[in-house]
Amino acid sequence: MSLDAFLFQALNGLGAASGLFLVAAGLSLIFGVTRIVNMAHGSFYMLGAYLAWTFATGLGGAFGWWGGILLAAAGVAALGVLVELTLLRRIYKAPELFQLLATFALLLVINDATLWLWGPEDLLAPRAPGLDGAVDILGRKFPSYDLFLIAVGPLVLSAAHLTLTRTRFGRLVRAATQDREMVGALGVNQSLLFTAVFAAGAFLAGLGGALQIAREPAALSMDLGVLADAFVVVVVGGMGSIPGAWLAAVLIAEVKALCIGLGVVHVGDVAINASRFTLVAEFLVMAVVLIVRPYGLLGRAPAIVRAVAEAETPLRPASPWLRAAGAVVLVALALLPLLASSPYTLVLGVDVLIAVLFAASLQFIMGPGGLHSFGHAAYFGLGAYAAALAVAKLGAPMGVALVLAPVASGLGAVLFGWFCVRLSGVYLAMLTLAFAQIVWSVVYQWEELTGGSNGVFGIWPAPPFDSRAGFYWLVLALVTAGVLFLRMVMHAPFGYALRACRDSPLRAEAVGIDVRRVQWAAFAIAGTVCGVAGGLFAFAKGSISPETISIGRSIDGLVMVLLGGIGSPTGPLLGASLYTLLQDSVARWTDYWRALLGAIVLVLVLVFPGGLSGIAARVRDLVRGPLRGLLPRRGAP
Repeated sequence: MSLDAFLFQALNGLGAASGLFLVAAGLSLIFGVTRIVNMAHGSFYMLGAYLAWTFATGLGGAFGWWGGILLAAAGVAALGVLVELTLLRRIYKAPELFQLLATFALLLVINDATLWLWGPEDLLAPRAPGLDGAVDILGRKFPSYDLFLIAVGPLVLSAAHLTLTRTRFGRLVRAATQDREMVGALGVNQSLLFTAVFAAGAFLAGLGGALQIAREPAALSMDLGVLADAFVVVVVGGMGSIPGAWLAAVLIAEVKALCIGLGVVHVGDVAINASRFTLVAEFLVMAVVLIVRPYGLLGRAPAIVRAVAEAETPLRPASPWLRAAGAVVLVALALLPLLASSPYTLVLGVDVLIAVLFAASLQFIMGPGGLHSFGHAAYFGLGAYAAALAVAKLGAPMGVALVLAPVASGLGAVLFGWFCVRLSGVYLAMLTLAFAQIVWSVVYQWEELTGGSNGVFGIWPAPPFDSRAGFYWLVLALVTAGVLFLRMVMHAPFGYALRACRDSPLRAEAVGIDVRRVQWAAFAIAGTVCGVAGGLFAFAKGSISPETISIGRSIDGLVMVLLGGIGSPTGPLLGASLYTLLQDSVARWTDYWRALLGAIVLVLVLVFPGGLSGIAARVRDLVRGPLRGLLPRRGAP
């Protein structure tokens, strides 16, 4: 590639960087002050695009194109205020992961509300007045609007810097980023500060989406599409650092532009299509940065956060009543093929059981391990593809394929876990996401082996498991064994050491526990068990595709665990069952099933923050209370 072509691609990268910086700056600002990982931030970006189209064109252009852009950003900021007042104020003191679950539910609601208001079609807006032409740069035509976007990023960065350094509001924001509890102790109205910060973050996200309508149509997929990129930018730059977000946005956009510009690169006799790396470039950058600089380019080690959540109840062995209830449920599940009136019941039963094992393996590292993973689908996908490729490419029997599935996922967990256990908190979660996206990219683009986007077909159970009932019983047996194995490990000395590493790493090190080695082993165990679920999934569906390793599946796992209750081994069993059944039933009730599902999740989070296992514990205490009064005390006559 010539120098002129390289510089031209660099300009393209700068144009893309500005829109990414705006949404990432808002996300970084919100997290820095409120400590909320806002999954709905991509929804604000999407709404900015839809509102800009409406104000600029849908109302007869009454506000003008540029007026529509500003009104759209202001409208999103107003929605941000409403969300902060009605939802987020109720969950500021909740554990971080429950805040994530609530904002994800809000994302589902906003997406379906957008579908209801604007319909499913993409909306294309006219070009920006006065900037609809192109200029000659380096012998090529470069869009004038992209030049405008190149200038927007530094202008917003400068305005943010002046606001944060020269105004009282900025000083309060910086103080709250360092120690928000101390800011409250000094008499600052924290509620008003949080509302203002959330509105500012939403405004930036809305402005970023609104400015994109001259480059791309408003679409329902914009929310999740930009959310992953924004998280990557924020983490690479350093959580809470707006200059870091700008630097990371430029770095990632330039890497992507360079991949496109390089095209096909010949290394000896091997031709490498560099443009393919655009699908995973940002995640490769994030993985490298976090390994070298664990807190991002301009980030700092997180300050000590005072605990505000309730202490976790100690993990105890199952009571006789719980064991009896578990045995009854297991017998009922075993009899399901004999009692089911419809073949679909067994299909749904298999889906629920596989989801249970997937969620249980995730809860193992998130609950007892305290290791937050946003990329658990990587191990599910590795297991699924290992089983599918063993059958399709090697002609292996079903039993061998089901053995290879946990071996492949376990090896992946050993490799990824070695890097992940060196981080914590959001940085750990985002590194797991990066590794999952790298696996997805390899699977998606290695067409000769994996079939690319078409996937692998013809993966069906072999006798005697080729009937629905036979395969269901096999899944039930393996899932039961996997869940019991995880529970056994939790109550073994290793499980106690793992919880010690979670609760107090320094004390654990002081008594001789190798914290990283224990957490690394936990990653390997969870990944191996998750691979069993992936292998079963391949045979259950008869085919496998890159969708198996998508971000959506990892998010589904998080929702299952949090819905059931992260602190209880029974929680993922309940959460996975309810979530899978809700997805199946709600999707058949209405076209707006995401909004209904999100509303249900929001109610559960707000009313029962302990999840379904917390509800069960409350019911148990209510039942035990009157019974204790009726039973004689020990030693009484």
